[in-house]
Amino acid sequence: MPKQNKNYQLNYAFRALLVIVAVATVIGGASVANADKYDDQINALSAQNATAAGVLNGLETQAGSYQAVISQLQKQIDSVRSQIAANQAQQAKLQQQITDDQKEIDQKKASLGSDIKTMYIDGQMTTIEELASSKNLSDYVDKEEYRTSVQNQLHDKIKEIAGLQAQLQSKKREIDQLVASEQSQNNQLTSDQNQQNQLLAFNQGQQNAYNAQIANNSSQIASLRKQQLAANARFIGGGSYAPGSGPACGGGYPGVWCNAPQDSIIDTWGMYNRECVSYTAFKVAQSGRYMPYWGGRGNANQWPGDAQAAGIPMSYGGGARPGDVAISTAGAFGHAMYVESVSGNTVNVSQYNAALDGRYSTRSGLSQAGLYFIHF
Repeated sequence: MPKQNKNYQLNYAFRALLVIVAVATVIGGASVANADKYDDQINALSAQNATAAGVLNGLETQAGSYQAVISQLQKQIDSVRSQIAANQAQQAKLQQQITDDQKEIDQKKASLGSDIKTMYIDGQMTTIEELASSKNLSDYVDKEEYRTSVQNQLHDKIKEIAGLQAQLQSKKREIDQLVASEQSQNNQLTSDQNQQNQLLAFNQGQQNAYNAQIANNSSQIASLRKQQLAANARFIGGGSYAPGSGPACGGGYPGVWCNAPQDSIIDTWGMYNRECVSYTAFKVAQSGRYMPYWGGRGNANQWPGDAQAAGIPMSYGGGARPGDVAISTAGAFGHAMYVESVSGNTVNVSQYNAALDGRYSTRSGLSQAGLYFIHF
Protein backbone atom coordinates (compact mmCIF):
# COMPACT_ATOMS: atom_id res chain seq x y z
CA MET A 1 0.00 0.00 0.00
CA PRO A 2 1.72 3.20 -1.08
CA LYS A 3 1.98 6.51 0.64
CA GLN A 4 1.28 9.11 -2.01
CA ASN A 5 2.09 12.81 -2.42
CA LYS A 6 4.58 13.24 0.43
CA ASN A 7 4.50 16.61 0.52
CA TYR A 8 9.85 27.86 6.92
CA GLN A 9 10.98 32.30 7.85
CA LEU A 10 7.74 33.37 9.63
CA ASN A 11 7.56 33.56 13.42
CA TYR A 12 6.82 30.28 15.10
CA ALA A 13 3.35 31.20 16.34
CA PHE A 14 2.20 32.17 12.83
CA ARG A 15 3.87 29.14 11.32
CA ALA A 16 2.02 26.95 13.82
CA LEU A 17 -1.26 28.42 12.60
CA LEU A 18 -0.27 27.84 8.98
CA VAL A 19 0.56 24.20 9.69
CA ILE A 20 -2.77 23.55 11.40
CA VAL A 21 -4.75 25.31 8.69
CA ALA A 22 -2.85 23.49 5.93
CA VAL A 23 -3.50 20.10 7.49
CA ALA A 24 -7.16 20.86 8.11
CA THR A 25 -7.44 21.80 4.43
CA VAL A 26 -5.79 18.57 3.27
CA ILE A 27 -7.95 16.41 5.53
CA GLY A 28 -11.24 18.22 5.16
CA GLY A 29 -10.96 19.75 1.70
CA ALA A 30 -11.00 18.42 -1.82
CA SER A 31 -8.39 15.73 -2.56
CA VAL A 32 -6.97 14.15 -5.69
CA ALA A 33 -9.65 12.46 -7.73
CA ASN A 34 -10.35 8.95 -6.47
CA ALA A 35 -7.83 9.35 -3.64
CA ASP A 36 -8.50 7.13 -0.69
CA LYS A 37 -9.61 9.10 2.38
CA TYR A 38 -7.56 6.96 4.73
CA ASP A 39 -4.42 7.35 2.66
CA ASP A 40 -5.01 11.07 2.33
CA GLN A 41 -5.41 11.29 6.07
CA ILE A 42 -2.32 9.27 6.91
CA ASN A 43 -0.25 11.21 4.38
CA ALA A 44 -1.53 14.50 5.78
CA LEU A 45 -0.79 13.37 9.34
CA SER A 46 2.69 12.20 8.36
CA ALA A 47 3.38 15.47 6.52
CA GLN A 48 2.09 17.44 9.50
CA ASN A 49 4.34 15.48 11.86
CA ALA A 50 7.35 16.09 9.62
CA THR A 51 6.62 19.83 9.52
CA ALA A 52 5.91 19.94 13.26
CA ALA A 53 9.20 18.15 13.97
CA GLY A 54 11.05 20.78 11.93
CA VAL A 55 9.32 23.61 13.80
CA LEU A 56 10.05 21.87 17.10
CA ASN A 57 13.77 21.84 16.29
CA GLY A 58 13.61 25.59 15.71
CA LEU A 59 11.60 26.12 18.92
CA GLU A 60 14.11 24.12 20.93
CA THR A 61 16.96 26.22 19.53
CA GLN A 62 15.02 29.39 20.29
CA ALA A 63 14.23 28.15 23.81
CA GLY A 64 17.94 27.60 24.39
CA SER A 65 18.58 31.18 23.30
CA TYR A 66 15.89 32.49 25.67
CA GLN A 67 17.33 30.45 28.53
CA ALA A 68 20.85 31.76 27.85
CA VAL A 69 19.56 35.37 27.97
CA ILE A 70 17.62 34.64 31.17
CA SER A 71 20.73 33.19 32.80
CA GLN A 72 22.84 36.19 31.73
CA LEU A 73 20.20 38.61 33.06
CA GLN A 74 20.10 36.69 36.34
CA LYS A 75 23.87 37.12 36.72
CA GLN A 76 23.47 40.87 36.12
CA ILE A 77 20.56 41.05 38.57
CA ASP A 78 22.56 39.20 41.23
CA SER A 79 25.50 41.57 40.70
CA VAL A 80 23.32 44.70 40.92
CA ARG A 81 21.49 43.42 43.98
CA SER A 82 24.83 42.67 45.62
CA GLN A 83 25.91 46.28 44.89
CA ILE A 84 22.61 47.58 46.26
CA ALA A 85 23.05 45.55 49.46
CA ALA A 86 26.62 46.85 49.88
CA ASN A 87 25.56 50.46 49.28
CA GLN A 88 22.56 50.12 51.57
CA ALA A 89 24.92 48.84 54.26
CA GLN A 90 27.13 51.90 53.62
CA GLN A 91 23.97 54.02 53.71
CA ALA A 92 23.06 52.65 57.12
CA LYS A 93 26.63 53.06 58.38
CA LEU A 94 26.74 56.66 57.16
CA GLN A 95 23.38 57.42 58.74
CA GLN A 96 24.62 55.98 62.01
CA GLN A 97 27.76 58.14 61.72
CA ILE A 98 25.58 61.19 61.09
CA THR A 99 23.52 60.31 64.18
CA ASP A 100 26.65 59.76 66.32
CA ASP A 101 28.24 62.97 65.07
CA GLN A 102 25.02 64.86 65.78
CA LYS A 103 25.10 63.58 69.36
CA GLU A 104 28.68 64.79 69.69
CA ILE A 105 27.69 68.13 68.19
CA ASP A 106 24.82 68.40 70.65
CA GLN A 107 27.20 67.65 73.52
CA LYS A 108 29.60 70.29 72.31
CA LYS A 109 26.78 72.79 71.95
CA ALA A 110 25.67 72.01 75.51
CA SER A 111 29.23 72.59 76.75
CA LEU A 112 29.54 75.79 74.74
CA GLY A 113 26.18 76.91 76.04
CA SER A 114 27.49 76.64 79.57
CA ASP A 115 30.54 78.67 78.64
CA ILE A 116 28.38 81.26 76.92
CA LYS A 117 26.18 81.51 80.02
CA THR A 118 29.23 82.12 82.17
CA MET A 119 30.45 84.76 79.76
CA TYR A 120 27.03 86.38 79.73
CA ILE A 121 26.92 86.63 83.55
CA ASP A 122 30.44 88.03 83.65
CA GLY A 123 29.50 90.38 80.85
CA GLN A 124 26.91 92.12 83.07
CA MET A 125 29.72 93.78 84.99
CA THR A 126 31.18 97.11 83.92
CA THR A 127 34.85 97.36 83.18
CA ILE A 128 35.39 99.38 86.43
CA GLU A 129 33.44 96.78 88.43
CA GLU A 130 35.39 93.98 86.85
CA LEU A 131 38.69 95.74 87.57
CA ALA A 132 37.57 96.39 91.11
CA SER A 133 36.63 92.74 91.59
CA SER A 134 39.91 91.54 90.12
CA LYS A 135 42.81 90.89 92.42
CA ASN A 136 45.09 92.80 90.12
CA LEU A 137 45.50 93.95 86.54
CA SER A 138 46.95 90.61 85.56
CA ASP A 139 43.83 88.82 86.78
CA TYR A 140 41.67 91.18 84.66
CA VAL A 141 43.79 90.53 81.56
CA ASP A 142 43.51 86.78 82.13
CA LYS A 143 39.72 87.01 82.22
CA GLU A 144 39.65 89.04 79.00
CA GLU A 145 41.92 86.55 77.30
CA TYR A 146 39.70 83.70 78.50
CA ARG A 147 36.61 85.33 77.08
CA THR A 148 38.35 85.94 73.79
CA SER A 149 39.51 82.31 73.72
CA VAL A 150 35.99 81.06 74.40
CA GLN A 151 34.62 83.26 71.64
CA ASN A 152 37.20 81.93 69.17
CA GLN A 153 36.50 78.37 70.27
CA LEU A 154 32.80 78.93 69.72
CA HIS A 155 33.45 80.30 66.24
CA ASP A 156 35.71 77.33 65.35
CA LYS A 157 33.26 74.77 66.66
CA ILE A 158 30.41 76.31 64.68
CA LYS A 159 32.51 76.14 61.52
CA GLU A 160 33.53 72.55 62.33
CA ILE A 161 29.91 71.54 62.91
CA ALA A 162 28.75 73.19 59.67
CA GLY A 163 31.55 71.56 57.66
CA LEU A 164 30.95 68.12 59.15
CA GLN A 165 27.23 68.31 58.53
CA ALA A 166 27.74 69.40 54.92
CA GLN A 167 30.26 66.61 54.30
CA LEU A 168 28.04 63.93 55.78
CA GLN A 169 24.96 65.12 53.91
CA SER A 170 26.90 65.21 50.64
CA LYS A 171 28.05 61.63 51.12
CA LYS A 172 24.54 60.57 51.97
CA ARG A 173 23.11 62.22 48.86
CA GLU A 174 25.70 60.41 46.72
CA ILE A 175 24.81 57.05 48.24
CA ASP A 176 21.09 57.76 47.95
CA GLN A 177 21.47 58.59 44.25
CA LEU A 178 23.62 55.51 43.66
CA VAL A 179 21.12 53.22 45.38
CA ALA A 180 18.24 54.78 43.42
CA SER A 181 20.13 54.26 40.15
CA GLU A 182 20.91 50.67 41.04
CA GLN A 183 17.30 50.04 42.02
CA SER A 184 16.21 51.39 38.64
CA GLN A 185 18.75 49.15 36.89
CA ASN A 186 17.54 46.17 38.91
CA ASN A 187 13.92 46.92 37.98
CA GLN A 188 14.80 47.12 34.28
CA LEU A 189 16.79 43.88 34.39
CA THR A 190 13.96 42.16 36.24
CA SER A 191 11.49 43.42 33.64
CA ASP A 192 13.72 42.14 30.82
CA GLN A 193 14.03 38.79 32.55
CA ASN A 194 10.27 38.56 33.04
CA GLN A 195 9.80 39.24 29.33
CA GLN A 196 12.29 36.49 28.43
CA ASN A 197 10.52 34.12 30.83
CA GLN A 198 7.21 34.90 29.14
CA LEU A 199 8.75 34.20 25.73
CA LEU A 200 10.24 30.98 27.05
CA ALA A 201 6.91 29.94 28.57
CA PHE A 202 5.15 30.67 25.28
CA ASN A 203 7.84 28.74 23.42
CA GLN A 204 7.47 25.78 25.75
CA GLY A 205 3.71 25.95 25.34
CA GLN A 206 4.18 25.72 21.59
CA GLN A 207 6.56 22.79 22.01
CA ASN A 208 4.02 21.03 24.22
CA ALA A 209 1.29 21.65 21.66
CA TYR A 210 3.43 20.30 18.82
CA ASN A 211 4.49 17.28 20.85
CA ALA A 212 0.86 16.57 21.72
CA GLN A 213 -0.09 17.03 18.07
CA ILE A 214 2.65 14.66 16.92
CA ALA A 215 1.66 12.09 19.55
CA ASN A 216 -1.99 12.33 18.53
CA ASN A 217 -1.14 12.04 14.83
CA SER A 218 1.15 9.10 15.49
CA SER A 219 -1.65 7.43 17.42
CA GLN A 220 -4.03 7.94 14.49
CA ILE A 221 -1.44 6.61 12.04
CA ALA A 222 -0.87 3.56 14.25
CA SER A 223 -4.62 3.00 14.37
CA LEU A 224 -4.89 3.18 10.59
CA ARG A 225 -2.00 0.78 10.15
CA LYS A 226 -3.53 -1.56 12.72
CA GLN A 227 -6.73 -1.59 10.71
CA GLN A 228 -4.77 -2.40 7.58
CA LEU A 229 -2.75 -5.14 9.27
CA ALA A 230 -5.94 -6.74 10.57
CA ALA A 231 -7.42 -6.58 7.06
CA ASN A 232 -4.28 -8.20 5.60
CA ALA A 233 -4.19 -11.02 8.15
CA ARG A 234 -5.62 -13.54 5.69
CA PHE A 235 -2.79 -12.85 3.24
CA ILE A 236 -0.03 -13.39 5.79
CA GLY A 237 -0.64 -16.85 7.31
CA GLY A 238 0.39 -19.99 5.49
CA GLY A 239 2.99 -18.32 3.31
CA SER A 240 6.72 -17.91 3.44
CA TYR A 241 8.61 -14.66 4.13
CA ALA A 242 12.11 -13.66 3.06
CA PRO A 243 13.89 -10.29 3.25
CA GLY A 244 15.11 -8.70 0.04
CA SER A 245 18.76 -9.27 -0.79
CA GLY A 246 21.14 -9.09 -3.73
CA PRO A 247 20.67 -7.21 -7.00
CA ALA A 248 17.16 -8.65 -7.33
CA CYS A 249 14.91 -9.29 -4.31
CA GLY A 250 12.03 -11.69 -3.82
CA GLY A 251 9.86 -12.13 -6.90
CA GLY A 252 12.53 -10.53 -9.07
CA TYR A 253 11.74 -7.05 -7.68
CA PRO A 254 14.68 -4.79 -8.69
CA GLY A 255 17.38 -4.32 -6.08
CA VAL A 256 17.43 -0.55 -6.65
CA TRP A 257 13.96 -0.43 -5.14
CA CYS A 258 13.96 -3.33 -2.66
CA ASN A 259 17.33 -2.52 -1.09
CA ALA A 260 16.39 1.10 -0.45
CA PRO A 261 14.39 2.14 2.64
CA GLN A 262 10.68 1.65 2.13
CA ASP A 263 8.83 4.62 0.59
CA SER A 264 12.09 6.40 -0.23
CA ILE A 265 11.89 6.01 -4.03
CA ILE A 266 9.12 6.50 -6.60
CA ASP A 267 9.03 3.66 -9.10
CA THR A 268 8.33 3.81 -12.84
CA TRP A 269 4.56 3.87 -12.27
CA GLY A 270 4.46 6.55 -9.57
CA MET A 271 4.32 4.10 -6.65
CA TYR A 272 6.51 4.15 -3.56
CA ASN A 273 9.06 1.34 -3.40
CA ARG A 274 8.49 -1.87 -1.46
CA GLU A 275 4.73 -1.33 -1.44
CA CYS A 276 2.33 -4.00 -2.66
CA VAL A 277 1.18 -1.96 -5.68
CA SER A 278 4.77 -1.17 -6.72
CA TYR A 279 5.56 -4.88 -6.76
CA THR A 280 2.45 -5.88 -8.72
CA ALA A 281 2.95 -3.02 -11.21
CA PHE A 282 6.50 -4.27 -11.74
CA LYS A 283 5.31 -7.87 -12.26
CA VAL A 284 2.73 -6.81 -14.87
CA ALA A 285 5.31 -4.75 -16.77
CA GLN A 286 7.94 -7.49 -16.47
CA SER A 287 5.59 -9.90 -18.22
CA GLY A 288 5.50 -7.57 -21.22
CA ARG A 289 2.03 -6.22 -20.59
CA TYR A 290 1.06 -2.57 -20.32
CA MET A 291 0.94 -1.18 -16.81
CA PRO A 292 -0.75 2.27 -16.62
CA TYR A 293 0.84 5.07 -14.61
CA TRP A 294 -1.37 5.14 -11.54
CA GLY A 295 0.85 7.33 -9.36
CA GLY A 296 -1.04 9.69 -7.06
CA ARG A 297 -4.03 7.31 -6.98
CA GLY A 298 -2.21 4.08 -6.43
CA ASN A 299 -3.75 2.58 -3.31
CA ALA A 300 -4.65 -1.05 -3.89
CA ASN A 301 -8.32 -0.50 -3.03
CA GLN A 302 -8.46 2.08 -5.84
CA TRP A 303 -7.20 -0.28 -8.53
CA PRO A 304 -10.57 -1.88 -9.36
CA GLY A 305 -12.02 1.57 -10.10
CA ASP A 306 -8.90 2.57 -12.02
CA ALA A 307 -9.04 -0.63 -14.09
CA GLN A 308 -12.71 -0.14 -14.86
CA ALA A 309 -12.07 3.45 -15.94
CA ALA A 310 -9.21 2.25 -18.15
CA GLY A 311 -11.33 -0.50 -19.73
CA ILE A 312 -9.22 -3.31 -18.32
CA PRO A 313 -11.29 -6.52 -17.81
CA MET A 314 -11.81 -7.69 -14.27
CA SER A 315 -13.69 -10.35 -12.28
CA TYR A 316 -14.79 -10.58 -8.66
CA GLY A 317 -14.81 -13.57 -6.31
CA GLY A 318 -13.51 -15.96 -8.96
CA GLY A 319 -12.25 -16.26 -12.51
CA ALA A 320 -8.63 -15.76 -11.50
CA ARG A 321 -5.87 -16.36 -14.07
CA PRO A 322 -2.11 -16.65 -13.64
CA GLY A 323 -0.61 -13.18 -14.10
CA ASP A 324 -3.68 -11.41 -12.72
CA VAL A 325 -3.39 -8.83 -9.98
CA ALA A 326 -5.59 -9.85 -7.05
CA ILE A 327 -7.04 -6.95 -5.09
CA SER A 328 -8.51 -6.81 -1.62
CA THR A 329 -10.32 -3.54 -0.85
CA ALA A 330 -10.39 -4.18 2.93
CA GLY A 331 -8.61 -1.95 5.39
CA ALA A 332 -7.33 1.55 5.02
CA PHE A 333 -5.46 0.95 1.76
CA GLY A 334 -6.46 -2.44 0.44
CA HIS A 335 -3.87 -4.94 -0.71
CA ALA A 336 -2.49 -6.03 -4.11
CA MET A 337 -1.04 -9.46 -4.88
CA TYR A 338 0.34 -11.11 -8.01
CA VAL A 339 -1.32 -14.38 -8.97
CA GLU A 340 1.41 -16.93 -9.64
CA SER A 341 -0.92 -19.88 -10.19
CA VAL A 342 -4.53 -20.99 -9.79
CA SER A 343 -5.78 -24.19 -8.14
CA GLY A 344 -9.55 -24.58 -8.27
CA ASN A 345 -11.11 -21.85 -6.14
CA THR A 346 -7.79 -20.86 -4.62
CA VAL A 347 -4.76 -18.99 -5.84
CA ASN A 348 -1.08 -18.91 -5.00
CA VAL A 349 0.26 -15.36 -4.82
CA SER A 350 3.45 -13.41 -4.32
CA GLN A 351 3.33 -10.02 -2.62
CA TYR A 352 5.11 -7.19 -0.85
CA ASN A 353 4.27 -5.44 2.41
CA ALA A 354 1.45 -7.75 3.50
CA ALA A 355 2.65 -7.36 7.11
CA LEU A 356 3.38 -3.64 6.59
CA ASP A 357 7.10 -4.37 6.82
CA GLY A 358 8.04 -3.71 3.17
CA ARG A 359 9.13 -7.34 2.69
CA TYR A 360 8.47 -10.00 0.08
CA SER A 361 6.30 -13.02 0.89
CA THR A 362 4.15 -15.68 -0.71
CA ARG A 363 0.76 -17.12 0.15
CA SER A 364 -0.65 -20.40 -1.11
CA GLY A 365 -4.16 -21.79 -1.09
CA LEU A 366 -5.79 -18.37 -0.82
CA SER A 367 -9.55 -18.35 -1.45
CA GLN A 368 -10.69 -16.23 -4.38
CA ALA A 369 -13.77 -15.13 -2.44
CA GLY A 370 -13.94 -11.41 -1.82
CA LEU A 371 -11.11 -10.58 -4.18
CA TYR A 372 -11.05 -8.65 -7.44
CA PHE A 373 -8.91 -10.06 -10.23
CA ILE A 374 -7.63 -7.55 -12.80
CA HIS A 375 -6.81 -9.23 -16.11
CA PHE A 376 -4.03 -7.01 -17.46
